[in-house]
Amino acid sequence: MNQWRDRGKRLLRLIEHIVLGVIAFSTVIAIGVEILSMVQARSVTIADLLYLFIYLEVLAMVSIYLDSGKLPLNIPLYIAIVALARYLMLDMKSIDTWRMLGVAGATFLIALTVLVMRYGRARFPDNDEHA
Repeated sequence: MNQWRDRGKRLLRLIEHIVLGVIAFSTVIAIGVEILSMVQARSVTIADLLYLFIYLEVLAMVSIYLDSGKLPLNIPLYIAIVALARYLMLDMKSIDTWRMLGVAGATFLIALTVLVMRYGRARFPDNDEHA
């Protein structure tokens, strides 16, 4: 029984690494496409920079996950904040007041979540060496 469990764990770990490789590879391709579009347009906009920050955070998340085996919850929250900020900046003229308030409220709640998590880590540190 332990033999099957070990094989199952190894298979899942292999699948996990393959999917992480696909995510990293796809992100690098997206970075290349974004840089190519900036070169072709001969301009760099805030939207382009925010996209690059999002891609960079995805690569950092993959790297941290490969190093520690744990998914850092703060990085997806940072990605969400940047994505919402990008949405507000680009579509501000075309969205109505309630949607703008909703996006701003969601951004505030995510930022508050990050603050609570940081406070919790500082106040109640994890004794795990990978934390």
